Amino acid sequence: MVDVYTVTDRFPKTELQGLTAQLRRASCVVVSKIAEGQGRLTYGEWRQQLSEARGSLHEVRAQVIAAHKLQFLELSVADYLQKRARLVAVELHGLIECVRRRIADRRPDP
Repeated sequence: MVDVYTVTDRFPKTELQGLTAQLRRASCVVVSKIAEGQGRLTYGEWRQQLSEARGSLHEVRAQVIAAHKLQFLELSVADYLQKRARLVAVELHGLIECVRRRIADRRPDP
């Protein structure tokens, strides 16, 4: 999230309400949904929040591609952000799988 704020600070000022806002919002949602999920009462609710975080992470990745194609980001910066997003995706996937296992462990046998 901090990296996104840092790089979008250099975007054209005409993009403050456009791609800058979208990219910042999506990156904040990733962090917020993970945190919100941990505060939920059930594993199902937690998993839902993690799923929403995953969706927002994909938004970030798509928006980074758009920012590069619009020449708001140099290739090296876009690659760096994509690499960071992939690392977050791996960690988020692991957390989602952990929650899924906990849900499965709590279900009574038929």
